[in-house]
Amino acid sequence: MTDRYAVIGNPISHSKSPLIHRMFAVQTGQDISYEAIEAPLDGFRDTLVRLRQEGYKGCNVTVPFKFEAFNAATDLTDRALAAEAVNTLSFNDGLTGGDNTDGAGLVRDIRHNLDMALENKRVLLVGAGGAASGVVLPLLEAGAQLFIVNRTPAKACELAARFASSAVQGGGYEAIGDAQFDVVINATSAGLSGSAIPLPETLFAAGALAYDMMYGRDTPFMAFARDNGAALVADGLGMLVEQAAEAFNIWRGVRPDTAELIATLRN
Repeated sequence: MTDRYAVIGNPISHSKSPLIHRMFAVQTGQDISYEAIEAPLDGFRDTLVRLRQEGYKGCNVTVPFKFEAFNAATDLTDRALAAEAVNTLSFNDGLTGGDNTDGAGLVRDIRHNLDMALENKRVLLVGAGGAASGVVLPLLEAGAQLFIVNRTPAKACELAARFASSAVQGGGYEAIGDAQFDVVINATSAGLSGSAIPLPETLFAAGALAYDMMYGRDTPFMAFARDNGAALVADGLGMLVEQAAEAFNIWRGVRPDTAELIATLRN
């Protein structure tokens, strides 16, 4: 029988996840179906119950349900615990496995698709919300020296303090001063509103990568990076595909090849 999977969100009609996972299934010869399900804002848990009853094997979770998914999971990975959010659920033998593949997707996109090493690199993570919290542990595990900044400095400090590592610190934008970074990652939603981020023009070190987790548009952050010396500017499409490949591997035990799919989506 065909194994069933889904992505749950609200709204969800814009999601590329069904297309991505269907292409993964064709590429790897896996017999699965994958659909987008819009859950009522107060109906996430009821939707999970229904999916289990209907025999689904797992689901991805997107905004605004990642924190509810974290609370619904009964078997959490270290990545999920670090993020305090879940985007991948697996239904196995009465257990609900919870994982967060966002950070793994980001790291793999930077390392493999953009050919940028992270070990001992100075990385600035802009933002301290849900998108940022999901990527801190994988960045640290990749060897990055991480500084988190946020409009509310206390939030950046609180996020950094969750990790018992001298390789991560937090603060406000003013704390950047004249420091330069090899990788600057925008994890804020500023691209949605078109608003600028108060970053110094001297931010980018020689050969620096500027990475916006947003995809599908040229954001003010990306324009700022081009104008101020970033050697490479990238959006988050590769992260989207790579985090999906990580979830597919969790469910099916096979990792799809992502390069062709990323190129297809870009075109």
